[in-house]
Amino acid sequence: MKKVFGLLFVAGLFAFASCNNAEETATEVETTEETVVEEAPVMEEDTTTVPVDTTQTPAE
Repeated sequence: MKKVFGLLFVAGLFAFASCNNAEETATEVETTEETVVEEAPVMEEDTTTVPVDTTQTPAE
């Protein structure tokens, strides 16, 4: 009787090991994410110059 249970146990292991998830691997689709890089608006620097009169003395 032990041999019969042993044979059934081994047969069950082979049956369990032979099962696979073919549906999951077939329907699995690779998803690729595209990264979108948004550029920040460029801040324009104020390049205007104001002439400074260095001949005048400061007001007190």
